[in-house]
Amino acid sequence: MNGASAGTASALLGWRQRSKETRREGPGEPSSWQSWVVDPADRLYYIWLQLMVPPVVYNWVVIILRTCFPSIATRYLAMWLTLDYACDLMYAVDMIVALRSGYLEQGILIRDPVRLKSRYLSSRRFFRDLASLLPTDLFYLVLGARAAAVRINRLLRTPRLNEALDRMETRTSYPNTFRISKLMIYIFVLIHWNACLYFALSDYIGFGSDGWVYPNISRPEFASTRRQYFYCFWFSAQIFTTVGDTPLPGREEAFLFMIADLLIAVLVFASIVGNVGNVITSLRDRDNVFFPNHELVKNYLRGHHICKELRQRIDNWTEIAVSVHLPTLSKVTIFKSCEKSLLEELVLKLTPQVFSPGEYVCRKGDVGHEMYIIKEGKLAVVADDGVTEFAVLTAGNFFGEISILNIKGNKSGNRRTANIRSVGYSDLFGLSKEDLTDVLSEYPAAKRHLEEKGRQILTKMGMLDDGGATEGAGAQQVETKIGALESALEALQTKLARLMAEAESSNRKSEARVALLESGLAARRGRPAGVGGARPASEEPRGMADAANRREKAESGEGRDGGELGEGQSGDEGQDRLENQRTDWETDQTV
Repeated sequence: MNGASAGTASALLGWRQRSKETRREGPGEPSSWQSWVVDPADRLYYIWLQLMVPPVVYNWVVIILRTCFPSIATRYLAMWLTLDYACDLMYAVDMIVALRSGYLEQGILIRDPVRLKSRYLSSRRFFRDLASLLPTDLFYLVLGARAAAVRINRLLRTPRLNEALDRMETRTSYPNTFRISKLMIYIFVLIHWNACLYFALSDYIGFGSDGWVYPNISRPEFASTRRQYFYCFWFSAQIFTTVGDTPLPGREEAFLFMIADLLIAVLVFASIVGNVGNVITSLRDRDNVFFPNHELVKNYLRGHHICKELRQRIDNWTEIAVSVHLPTLSKVTIFKSCEKSLLEELVLKLTPQVFSPGEYVCRKGDVGHEMYIIKEGKLAVVADDGVTEFAVLTAGNFFGEISILNIKGNKSGNRRTANIRSVGYSDLFGLSKEDLTDVLSEYPAAKRHLEEKGRQILTKMGMLDDGGATEGAGAQQVETKIGALESALEALQTKLARLMAEAESSNRKSEARVALLESGLAARRGRPAGVGGARPASEEPRGMADAANRREKAESGEGRDGGELGEGQSGDEGQDRLENQRTDWETDQTV
């Protein structure tokens, strides 16, 4: 209690401080009460939701109890009426709080009382709240104070209970336990209603008329009000849980009641199993939500001895980025029908950007360096005066995709053609021209495809200069021809280098041969007669004949271009053989 009182006191102090700040806004501002607005994210609003839980639960439990158990309604009538009107007062105050509750629009808290009033009065919530406060208690004058069913319209305030429970679930440190507890409360209320209806049906059929209905209340052991309620609650729980045998009904009304209960029991059982299964699944998969499959990144991080925590964060981020933003990027006109690998690389190049209310994303005439995809928020296309709005872009829209392609012939010259301003807080993703160029360098076919789609879009918009487009196409053809000529030139240079190497080799061989012949001829001319022993006249012709034959063989072998190589000798061996033959012949000639 002390903690709750302290929290309430701090919330009230915060409200008083905000009221003072609002009062100081200007001399022409209305009083603090007229400008008082509740922030839905404030603690005061959360405390008020908690205060609204008991009135709603009270009506759900007590109205049916007083309707089906007349003794309870009459015995504590004064207490019931006091609690009834206390809950009605809480309902009325809740309508005032709802009338002054602000709401977020593009991330901005709307505090204008006129707008808040108009929004609440035109909503279905107002009509539901108003219907829950209709003075149906006036029927007490006709039906009597026992007819608590006339207050059944108070159950229309149930959405307020659901809102309070959802807020409590998000703030608690044990959401799974709270979810199970909330389910058990729902089941308790359902069994409570069924027990009350069972007692009313037994009263209608007749207490003790058969074994199915409630026993005769004239018996002392079944006359107590407490015994009546506990017996009916036990009987209803037995039906819903299908535990134990229930007596066979004896009337058609009882059969219909049992059929409805059994059908509801099936739904209750399915709800319990489903909720418990969700809780168990969330506990089991709490740490295994993502399963990255980027083996290259994993191997890189593992090879560089990156810590395990950082590796896990990188894997999770990569998987999330691809799975979340890939469908959004696929909606962009120029990126439709592109291969998935290209889109995955572009997704990793997206940079998140946040724009505050009134901030310009781009202005008319600025050079476009990146395109934008709206993740959340609203952007307005405004005129130069900043007031006139031509269009509003919402989540999922994109703009600036043509400027990053740098298409020749674009009449706008890759400049922005409109002023785009953020209405509220907007979350955008940007893709720069440099990042797109780096990615497209590895996908030349995709680059040509994107440029072609960009030209088609500019043509439909009337923003493509035909001369520029033709010039761009001619320039592309010239570049293609230049590339072909360069390839042919490289091939010719290779052939020329080979021929020059062959000519140089032949020239060296010829020079060596001529030098050898000249040295042999000079030695032969300068030799004196009879030196070294003259040969007989009969042997000189034979020696000359043998040398001539060897020379002819050498020349014939050289003319055949190494024909003897076909007998298993390599080209180098055949060349050496020919050189040896020439050397022998030249030696003979010299001698």
